[in-house]
Amino acid sequence: MKRNNASLVSLSLATVFALGSASFATAQAAAAHDGNEPTKSDQPVTDTWITTKVKTELATTDGVKSMEVDVKTIDGVVTLTGVLATDTAVKKAVAAAESVKGVKRVDASGLKSKE
Repeated sequence: MKRNNASLVSLSLATVFALGSASFATAQAAAAHDGNEPTKSDQPVTDTWITTKVKTELATTDGVKSMEVDVKTIDGVVTLTGVLATDTAVKKAVAAAESVKGVKRVDASGLKSKE
């Protein structure tokens, strides 16, 4: 029984080491980039990525209570729904969504203001 536990511990440590090494290599590659050119990727931008990015943008946009906005993305079209305090907040939310890479269009017909 001890041998199995030791093997499991060794396997777990090897996994942690491998993941840590991969993270370190990624960090080194990012540090090596001089920041003057955008990093290019052949990976397609997915709807899930767009939704996550839009939610992040909303959370960091002054005057927008991001918890009041529901975000859904289908084929690059972002749909915002909810109620914000002001018309300005609605405009800021739309602008934030439009700024995200991969967004084809923003449908804010379901995003209203209390004003």
